[in-house]
Amino acid sequence: MGWEWGGPAHAALQRFLNDRGILHGPITTRPIGDGHSNLTFLVTDGTDRVVVRRPPPPPLPPGANDMLREVRLLTALSPTAVPVPQVLAVAQAGEVIDVPCYVMTFVAGPVVTTGTPAPLDTPEQRRSIATALVDTLADLHQVDWRAVGLTDLGRPDGFNARHLSRMRRLLGPDDTPLPDGFAEVHSWLRDNVPAESGAALIHGDFRIGNVVLAPDPPGRVAAVLDWELATVGDPLQDLGYFLATYPQPGARLNPVARLGAALLEPGYPARSELAARYADRTGADLRGLAWYTTFALWKLAVLYEYSRRRAEAGIGDPYYADSALVADFLADAWRTCGLESART
Repeated sequence: MGWEWGGPAHAALQRFLNDRGILHGPITTRPIGDGHSNLTFLVTDGTDRVVVRRPPPPPLPPGANDMLREVRLLTALSPTAVPVPQVLAVAQAGEVIDVPCYVMTFVAGPVVTTGTPAPLDTPEQRRSIATALVDTLADLHQVDWRAVGLTDLGRPDGFNARHLSRMRRLLGPDDTPLPDGFAEVHSWLRDNVPAESGAALIHGDFRIGNVVLAPDPPGRVAAVLDWELATVGDPLQDLGYFLATYPQPGARLNPVARLGAALLEPGYPARSELAARYADRTGADLRGLAWYTTFALWKLAVLYEYSRRRAEAGIGDPYYADSALVADFLADAWRTCGLESART
Protein backbone atom coordinates (compact mmCIF):
# COMPACT_ATOMS: atom_id res chain seq x y z
CA MET A 1 0.00 0.00 0.00
CA GLY A 2 2.95 2.33 0.68
CA TRP A 3 1.28 4.65 3.24
CA GLU A 4 0.18 4.29 6.85
CA TRP A 5 -1.43 6.45 9.52
CA GLY A 6 1.58 7.37 11.61
CA GLY A 7 2.77 10.19 13.85
CA PRO A 8 0.91 13.50 13.32
CA ALA A 9 -1.50 11.96 10.78
CA HIS A 10 -2.61 9.31 13.28
CA ALA A 11 -3.10 11.91 16.00
CA ALA A 12 -5.05 14.18 13.66
CA LEU A 13 -7.34 11.34 12.58
CA GLN A 14 -7.98 10.32 16.17
CA ARG A 15 -8.84 13.90 17.10
CA PHE A 16 -11.11 14.28 14.06
CA LEU A 17 -13.06 11.12 14.89
CA ASN A 18 -13.26 11.84 18.62
CA ASP A 19 -14.40 15.43 18.14
CA ARG A 20 -17.34 14.25 16.03
CA GLY A 21 -18.32 11.43 18.38
CA ILE A 22 -17.66 8.82 15.69
CA LEU A 23 -15.08 6.96 17.77
CA HIS A 24 -13.98 7.48 21.36
CA GLY A 25 -10.45 7.43 22.72
CA PRO A 26 -7.31 5.91 21.20
CA ILE A 27 -7.65 4.34 17.76
CA THR A 28 -5.86 1.71 15.74
CA THR A 29 -5.76 1.53 11.96
CA ARG A 30 -5.05 -1.20 9.45
CA PRO A 31 -5.19 -1.25 5.64
CA ILE A 32 -7.91 -3.25 3.91
CA GLY A 33 -8.37 -3.95 0.22
CA ASP A 34 -5.75 -4.51 -2.47
CA GLY A 35 -4.15 -1.08 -2.14
CA HIS A 36 -3.62 -0.42 -5.87
CA SER A 37 -5.88 2.62 -6.08
CA ASN A 38 -7.51 4.69 -3.36
CA LEU A 39 -6.37 3.56 0.07
CA THR A 40 -8.88 2.14 2.53
CA PHE A 41 -8.36 1.63 6.26
CA LEU A 42 -10.34 -0.07 9.02
CA VAL A 43 -10.22 2.19 12.09
CA THR A 44 -11.39 1.14 15.54
CA ASP A 45 -11.40 2.37 19.12
CA GLY A 46 -11.70 -1.21 20.37
CA THR A 47 -15.50 -1.08 20.43
CA ASP A 48 -16.74 0.53 17.23
CA ARG A 49 -15.33 0.33 13.71
CA VAL A 50 -15.41 2.70 10.76
CA VAL A 51 -13.69 2.86 7.39
CA VAL A 52 -11.50 5.77 6.25
CA ARG A 53 -10.62 6.30 2.62
CA ARG A 54 -7.96 8.54 1.09
CA PRO A 55 -6.19 8.89 -2.29
CA PRO A 56 -2.92 7.05 -2.88
CA PRO A 57 0.32 9.01 -2.43
CA PRO A 58 1.29 11.29 -5.35
CA PRO A 59 2.03 11.67 -8.15
CA LEU A 60 -1.47 11.08 -9.52
CA PRO A 61 -2.91 11.40 -13.03
CA PRO A 62 -4.98 14.59 -13.46
CA GLY A 63 -8.53 14.20 -12.20
CA ALA A 64 -7.89 10.80 -10.60
CA ASN A 65 -8.80 9.60 -7.12
CA ASP A 66 -11.30 12.35 -6.29
CA MET A 67 -12.49 11.66 -2.73
CA LEU A 68 -15.14 14.36 -2.70
CA ARG A 69 -16.66 12.96 -5.88
CA GLU A 70 -16.93 9.54 -4.22
CA VAL A 71 -18.64 11.15 -1.24
CA ARG A 72 -21.14 12.81 -3.54
CA LEU A 73 -21.95 9.51 -5.23
CA LEU A 74 -22.39 7.58 -1.98
CA THR A 75 -24.63 10.30 -0.59
CA ALA A 76 -26.75 10.38 -3.74
CA LEU A 77 -27.16 6.60 -3.77
CA SER A 78 -28.03 6.30 -0.09
CA PRO A 79 -31.83 6.43 -0.60
CA THR A 80 -31.85 4.14 -3.67
CA ALA A 81 -32.06 0.36 -4.06
CA VAL A 82 -28.27 0.19 -4.49
CA PRO A 83 -26.66 -0.74 -1.14
CA VAL A 84 -23.78 1.55 -0.19
CA PRO A 85 -21.98 2.48 3.04
CA GLN A 86 -23.14 5.64 4.81
CA VAL A 87 -20.80 8.64 4.76
CA LEU A 88 -20.20 9.78 8.35
CA ALA A 89 -17.76 12.67 7.91
CA VAL A 90 -15.60 14.38 5.31
CA ALA A 91 -12.22 16.02 5.94
CA GLN A 92 -11.02 18.61 3.48
CA ALA A 93 -7.36 18.82 2.46
CA GLY A 94 -5.33 20.04 5.43
CA GLU A 95 -7.99 19.18 8.00
CA VAL A 96 -6.54 15.76 8.85
CA ILE A 97 -3.92 15.11 6.17
CA ASP A 98 -2.76 17.04 3.10
CA VAL A 99 -5.49 15.54 0.87
CA PRO A 100 -9.25 15.09 1.33
CA CYS A 101 -10.43 11.90 3.03
CA TYR A 102 -13.72 10.63 4.32
CA VAL A 103 -15.20 8.31 6.94
CA MET A 104 -17.94 5.79 6.22
CA THR A 105 -19.73 3.03 8.05
CA PHE A 106 -18.11 -0.37 8.31
CA VAL A 107 -20.32 -2.94 6.58
CA ALA A 108 -19.85 -6.39 8.12
CA GLY A 109 -19.48 -9.29 5.72
CA PRO A 110 -16.99 -10.99 3.44
CA VAL A 111 -15.37 -9.58 0.32
CA VAL A 112 -14.99 -12.65 -1.88
CA THR A 113 -11.81 -13.18 -3.88
CA THR A 114 -10.36 -16.68 -4.23
CA GLY A 115 -12.91 -18.58 -2.17
CA THR A 116 -16.47 -18.28 -0.89
CA PRO A 117 -16.58 -18.48 2.91
CA ALA A 118 -19.00 -20.50 5.04
CA PRO A 119 -21.96 -20.44 5.37
CA LEU A 120 -22.22 -19.15 1.78
CA ASP A 121 -20.06 -21.94 0.32
CA THR A 122 -22.80 -24.11 -1.17
CA PRO A 123 -23.90 -24.26 -4.81
CA GLU A 124 -27.26 -22.77 -3.89
CA GLN A 125 -25.76 -19.82 -2.04
CA ARG A 126 -23.14 -19.21 -4.74
CA ARG A 127 -25.90 -19.02 -7.31
CA SER A 128 -27.77 -16.59 -5.09
CA ILE A 129 -24.65 -14.41 -4.80
CA ALA A 130 -24.16 -14.23 -8.56
CA THR A 131 -27.82 -13.45 -9.11
CA ALA A 132 -27.62 -10.70 -6.50
CA LEU A 133 -24.56 -9.24 -8.25
CA VAL A 134 -26.21 -8.89 -11.62
CA ASP A 135 -29.48 -7.71 -10.06
CA THR A 136 -27.56 -5.01 -8.16
CA LEU A 137 -25.95 -3.90 -11.42
CA ALA A 138 -29.39 -3.71 -13.02
CA ASP A 139 -30.70 -1.71 -10.03
CA LEU A 140 -27.80 0.73 -10.38
CA HIS A 141 -28.53 1.28 -14.05
CA GLN A 142 -32.16 2.03 -13.27
CA VAL A 143 -31.37 4.74 -10.73
CA ASP A 144 -32.80 8.09 -11.83
CA TRP A 145 -29.46 9.91 -11.79
CA ARG A 146 -31.10 13.25 -12.46
CA ALA A 147 -33.51 12.88 -9.54
CA VAL A 148 -30.68 12.05 -7.09
CA GLY A 149 -28.75 15.16 -8.08
CA LEU A 150 -26.12 13.76 -10.46
CA THR A 151 -27.18 15.58 -13.63
CA ASP A 152 -23.73 17.08 -14.15
CA LEU A 153 -21.72 13.96 -13.35
CA GLY A 154 -21.02 12.88 -16.92
CA ARG A 155 -21.76 13.45 -20.61
CA PRO A 156 -23.72 10.43 -21.87
CA ASP A 157 -24.05 11.60 -25.49
CA GLY A 158 -21.17 10.22 -27.55
CA PHE A 159 -19.84 8.44 -24.48
CA ASN A 160 -18.50 5.34 -26.23
CA ALA A 161 -16.42 7.08 -28.89
CA ARG A 162 -15.19 9.71 -26.45
CA HIS A 163 -14.19 7.11 -23.85
CA LEU A 164 -12.34 5.09 -26.48
CA SER A 165 -10.42 8.22 -27.54
CA ARG A 166 -9.61 9.10 -23.96
CA MET A 167 -8.18 5.66 -23.27
CA ARG A 168 -6.18 5.73 -26.50
CA ARG A 169 -4.49 9.00 -25.45
CA LEU A 170 -3.16 7.36 -22.28
CA LEU A 171 -0.74 5.53 -24.60
CA GLY A 172 0.35 8.67 -26.44
CA PRO A 173 -0.90 11.45 -28.71
CA ASP A 174 -3.28 10.53 -31.52
CA ASP A 175 -0.56 11.03 -34.14
CA THR A 176 1.80 8.47 -32.57
CA PRO A 177 1.57 4.74 -33.38
CA LEU A 178 0.08 2.42 -30.81
CA PRO A 179 2.19 -0.50 -29.58
CA ASP A 180 1.76 -3.86 -31.29
CA GLY A 181 -1.24 -5.71 -29.93
CA PHE A 182 -2.99 -2.52 -28.91
CA ALA A 183 -3.28 -1.09 -32.41
CA GLU A 184 -5.22 -3.97 -33.96
CA VAL A 185 -7.86 -4.09 -31.24
CA HIS A 186 -8.14 -0.31 -31.22
CA SER A 187 -8.83 -0.32 -34.96
CA TRP A 188 -11.57 -2.92 -34.51
CA LEU A 189 -13.12 -0.94 -31.64
CA ARG A 190 -12.95 2.36 -33.54
CA ASP A 191 -14.51 0.85 -36.64
CA ASN A 192 -17.37 -0.70 -34.69
CA VAL A 193 -18.24 1.90 -32.04
CA PRO A 194 -21.93 1.43 -31.21
CA ALA A 195 -24.41 4.17 -30.49
CA GLU A 196 -25.03 4.40 -26.76
CA SER A 197 -27.58 1.88 -25.51
CA GLY A 198 -28.85 4.48 -23.04
CA ALA A 199 -27.66 6.78 -20.27
CA ALA A 200 -27.24 5.47 -16.74
CA LEU A 201 -25.13 5.84 -13.64
CA ILE A 202 -22.32 3.31 -14.12
CA HIS A 203 -19.83 2.02 -11.57
CA GLY A 204 -16.80 1.47 -13.81
CA ASP A 205 -15.26 -1.40 -11.82
CA PHE A 206 -18.21 -3.61 -10.92
CA ARG A 207 -17.00 -7.07 -9.85
CA ILE A 208 -17.34 -9.41 -6.90
CA GLY A 209 -14.20 -8.03 -5.24
CA ASN A 210 -15.81 -4.60 -5.00
CA VAL A 211 -18.85 -5.63 -3.00
CA VAL A 212 -19.40 -6.71 0.57
CA LEU A 213 -21.67 -9.73 0.88
CA ALA A 214 -24.08 -10.24 3.75
CA PRO A 215 -22.40 -12.75 6.11
CA ASP A 216 -25.39 -15.07 6.37
CA PRO A 217 -27.67 -16.77 3.81
CA PRO A 218 -29.22 -16.08 1.45
CA GLY A 219 -26.28 -14.85 -0.61
CA ARG A 220 -26.83 -11.15 -1.24
CA VAL A 221 -24.98 -7.87 -1.65
CA ALA A 222 -24.68 -5.79 1.53
CA ALA A 223 -22.72 -2.89 0.01
CA VAL A 224 -21.09 -1.84 -3.25
CA LEU A 225 -17.65 -0.27 -2.77
CA ASP A 226 -15.03 1.69 -4.75
CA TRP A 227 -16.99 4.33 -6.67
CA GLU A 228 -13.98 6.31 -7.90
CA LEU A 229 -14.62 5.49 -11.59
CA ALA A 230 -18.38 6.03 -11.56
CA THR A 231 -19.97 8.36 -14.10
CA VAL A 232 -23.04 8.73 -16.27
CA GLY A 233 -22.59 6.77 -19.49
CA ASP A 234 -23.58 3.70 -21.46
CA PRO A 235 -24.73 0.99 -18.99
CA LEU A 236 -23.48 -1.78 -21.28
CA GLN A 237 -19.94 -0.63 -20.51
CA ASP A 238 -20.55 -1.77 -16.93
CA LEU A 239 -22.06 -5.06 -18.04
CA GLY A 240 -19.23 -5.66 -20.51
CA TYR A 241 -16.63 -5.08 -17.80
CA PHE A 242 -18.46 -7.30 -15.31
CA LEU A 243 -18.64 -10.17 -17.80
CA ALA A 244 -15.10 -9.68 -19.18
CA THR A 245 -13.65 -10.02 -15.68
CA TYR A 246 -15.97 -12.85 -14.57
CA PRO A 247 -13.97 -16.12 -14.63
CA GLN A 248 -15.27 -19.06 -16.59
CA PRO A 249 -14.12 -22.70 -16.44
CA GLY A 250 -11.49 -23.72 -18.97
CA ALA A 251 -10.48 -20.17 -19.87
CA ARG A 252 -7.29 -18.36 -18.95
CA LEU A 253 -7.82 -15.89 -16.14
CA ASN A 254 -6.85 -12.31 -16.83
CA PRO A 255 -5.44 -10.37 -13.84
CA VAL A 256 -8.79 -8.96 -12.70
CA ALA A 257 -10.57 -12.30 -13.19
CA ARG A 258 -7.93 -13.87 -10.94
CA LEU A 259 -9.06 -11.52 -8.18
CA GLY A 260 -12.47 -13.25 -8.32
CA ALA A 261 -11.37 -16.84 -8.84
CA ALA A 262 -14.01 -17.97 -6.34
CA LEU A 263 -16.51 -17.60 -9.18
CA LEU A 264 -15.15 -20.85 -10.64
CA GLU A 265 -16.57 -22.81 -7.69
CA PRO A 266 -19.65 -25.02 -8.21
CA GLY A 267 -22.91 -23.11 -8.29
CA TYR A 268 -21.80 -19.84 -9.84
CA PRO A 269 -23.64 -19.53 -13.17
CA ALA A 270 -22.01 -18.92 -16.54
CA ARG A 271 -21.55 -15.45 -18.03
CA SER A 272 -24.26 -16.12 -20.61
CA GLU A 273 -26.87 -16.81 -17.94
CA LEU A 274 -26.01 -13.63 -16.07
CA ALA A 275 -26.16 -11.59 -19.27
CA ALA A 276 -29.60 -13.03 -20.02
CA ARG A 277 -30.81 -12.18 -16.52
CA TYR A 278 -29.56 -8.62 -16.92
CA ALA A 279 -31.41 -8.30 -20.21
CA ASP A 280 -34.60 -9.63 -18.61
CA ARG A 281 -34.29 -7.13 -15.74
CA THR A 282 -33.49 -4.08 -17.88
CA GLY A 283 -34.81 -4.82 -21.37
CA ALA A 284 -31.31 -4.20 -22.78
CA ASP A 285 -30.48 -5.35 -26.32
CA LEU A 286 -27.27 -7.37 -25.98
CA ARG A 287 -26.63 -8.17 -29.64
CA GLY A 288 -23.61 -5.85 -29.65
CA LEU A 289 -22.21 -7.06 -26.34
CA ALA A 290 -18.91 -8.24 -27.90
CA TRP A 291 -17.86 -4.62 -28.46
CA TYR A 292 -18.36 -3.79 -24.80
CA THR A 293 -16.51 -6.84 -23.47
CA THR A 294 -13.66 -6.26 -25.92
CA PHE A 295 -13.46 -2.61 -24.95
CA ALA A 296 -13.37 -3.52 -21.25
CA LEU A 297 -10.40 -5.82 -21.82
CA TRP A 298 -8.56 -3.37 -24.09
CA LYS A 299 -9.19 -0.57 -21.61
CA LEU A 300 -7.73 -2.68 -18.79
CA ALA A 301 -4.69 -3.39 -20.98
CA VAL A 302 -4.30 0.37 -21.55
CA LEU A 303 -4.63 1.22 -17.86
CA TYR A 304 -2.19 -1.49 -16.84
CA GLU A 305 0.27 -0.38 -19.53
CA TYR A 306 -0.04 3.23 -18.37
CA SER A 307 0.60 2.09 -14.80
CA ARG A 308 3.47 -0.14 -15.94
CA ARG A 309 5.21 2.83 -17.52
CA ARG A 310 4.78 4.84 -14.32
CA ALA A 311 6.16 1.98 -12.25
CA GLU A 312 9.08 1.65 -14.65
CA ALA A 313 9.79 5.35 -14.15
CA GLY A 314 9.76 4.85 -10.39
CA ILE A 315 6.61 6.92 -9.74
CA GLY A 316 3.92 4.26 -9.59
CA ASP A 317 2.79 1.11 -7.81
CA PRO A 318 5.37 -1.69 -8.36
CA TYR A 319 2.49 -4.19 -8.72
CA TYR A 320 2.01 -3.00 -12.29
CA ALA A 321 5.64 -3.44 -13.38
CA ASP A 322 5.01 -6.94 -14.80
CA SER A 323 4.35 -6.60 -18.55
CA ALA A 324 2.68 -10.04 -18.54
CA LEU A 325 -0.35 -8.44 -16.86
CA VAL A 326 -0.84 -6.24 -19.91
CA ALA A 327 -0.30 -9.14 -22.30
CA ASP A 328 -3.00 -11.20 -20.58
CA PHE A 329 -5.63 -8.51 -21.11
CA LEU A 330 -4.61 -7.99 -24.73
CA ALA A 331 -4.80 -11.72 -25.46
CA ASP A 332 -8.31 -11.79 -24.00
CA ALA A 333 -9.32 -8.77 -26.07
CA TRP A 334 -8.02 -10.37 -29.29
CA ARG A 335 -10.01 -13.54 -28.60
CA THR A 336 -13.17 -11.69 -27.64
CA CYS A 337 -13.44 -9.64 -30.83
CA GLY A 338 -12.35 -12.49 -33.12
CA LEU A 339 -8.96 -11.12 -34.14
CA GLU A 340 -7.17 -14.14 -32.72
CA SER A 341 -9.08 -16.56 -34.96
CA ALA A 342 -8.61 -14.29 -37.96
CA ARG A 343 -4.85 -14.21 -37.37
CA THR A 344 -4.61 -17.99 -37.17
